[in-house]
Amino acid sequence: MARHVIAPVDELPPGTRKFLEIDGRPIAVFNIKGEYFGLMNRCPHQGAALCEGPLIGLAQSSNPGEIEYTKLGEIIRCPWHGWEFDIRTGQSYCDPRRFRVKAYPAHVEPGASVVKGPYVAETIPVRIESDYVVVEL
Repeated sequence: MARHVIAPVDELPPGTRKFLEIDGRPIAVFNIKGEYFGLMNRCPHQGAALCEGPLIGLAQSSNPGEIEYTKLGEIIRCPWHGWEFDIRTGQSYCDPRRFRVKAYPAHVEPGASVVKGPYVAETIPVRIESDYVVVEL
């Protein structure tokens, strides 16, 4: 699995999300209370930009008339049809056996290790012939 540097930590404070595209895939990275999680930004129901929906909590009840809200800010609700997914796992709360969103691990690394590399530049030999650029692969 390839690593992708997303942003400095101070550009993604708790309670925020960052949208990006990696290898043609729409991704959102969330900071939930200092923990980072990546999700595919596409609802498996009908393809909405899932991660543009509101962050909510999970309503649970162990007894009639008693409701407890847990996982505050950890559930994403699809902006089109209201389907709900756990940001930590991608698990659906609408139909957990059939639907989930692809979750991607995200974490913080020291800046020195990110900058240090090892990076290898890809080089391609190029030569000019009669005012045309030719690339040799």
